[in-house]
Amino acid sequence: MSSKNCLIVLFGGQSAEHYVSCVSARHVIEAANPELYDVIPVGIDRNGDWHLAEKAIEDLGTGDLGNALEPAGPMWNPMTELGNTSAQKTVVFPLLHGPLGEDGTIQGLLEVMDVPYIGSGVLGSALAMDKIATKEILTHHKIPQASYRSVDSKLFEHLNTDGLNSLFSELFEELGSTIFVKPANLGSSVGVSKAYDHESLHKALEMAFSYDEWAVVEEAIEGREIELSVLGDLVPQVSTPGEIRPMGDFYDYAEKYQNDSAELIVDPDIEAEIVSDLQQLSASAFLALRCSGMARVDFFLHSERGPILNEVNTIPGFTPISMYPRLWEQVGLSYSALVDRLVDIALERHSRKRRNTAI
Repeated sequence: MSSKNCLIVLFGGQSAEHYVSCVSARHVIEAANPELYDVIPVGIDRNGDWHLAEKAIEDLGTGDLGNALEPAGPMWNPMTELGNTSAQKTVVFPLLHGPLGEDGTIQGLLEVMDVPYIGSGVLGSALAMDKIATKEILTHHKIPQASYRSVDSKLFEHLNTDGLNSLFSELFEELGSTIFVKPANLGSSVGVSKAYDHESLHKALEMAFSYDEWAVVEEAIEGREIELSVLGDLVPQVSTPGEIRPMGDFYDYAEKYQNDSAELIVDPDIEAEIVSDLQQLSASAFLALRCSGMARVDFFLHSERGPILNEVNTIPGFTPISMYPRLWEQVGLSYSALVDRLVDIALERHSRKRRNTAI
């Protein structure tokens, strides 16, 4: 029996965030200590097929991401193959962003198979993925956030012109002259638009509904964009804050993952009292949403209203320009050590849950 743990890095997926997942996976695989882990890269292609992904990792290294999972190797069946690693401690690291990965679906599969995995469980993943559910829970816990309305695609499709105009007027009157529209169940700013009038709001909702059945319409908050990293389980640790300074209108997908144009500051000038507020709010949101392992909590820092929570991401990006690992590196926890800590948390949590569910 090998003394190493088996670390399965699961990436790709069928969501619009497939590319981001591939980039994150490459760097996690590079960072995992080969003396501690037998790393098995497993990719899920855009059709939902699972592959042993050694060939894909070679392609990722050359930047050939477009076809990385197409000829990636033999088909891989999680229901049988995970059982073959039982001689070792096996931990799965899901790096699947968005639906069918970050929303509790993969987590449910791993729970049924009794396999430890990094990150939040079924409930925490599902709650944090759904922006509407997140906002409802944070409202209950009195955590400050932007004013919002949820819109159902079925309502949108069945309204006539007068009905749509009435809805649009209502939204602008309630939320302000500039509003953001987001799919309820996506991240990485995919499908996010800014609206200023009826025409732009109509287009923004159409885009959001091309990704999800529900959309969130929010007031636009003018403030500094602040992010904190959370690590742990029942007693989470929270990093010091980092700041994003986008070059464009807002911190969109291109700035996050394509053109590297946003300025990322890991030691922003923020008053100590506000830093403490940000850390407390991050921990409170993490626990309220039943998160575990890791999360990145995003805020706007308004000049008068103070911290306003924007989103909680249970599988944050692990790319070289991602804030989550950079904030831990800032306080002395290296990328490789961060992977080790996440594995330890996953094993501890799995052991605790199995004690609680033993027959």
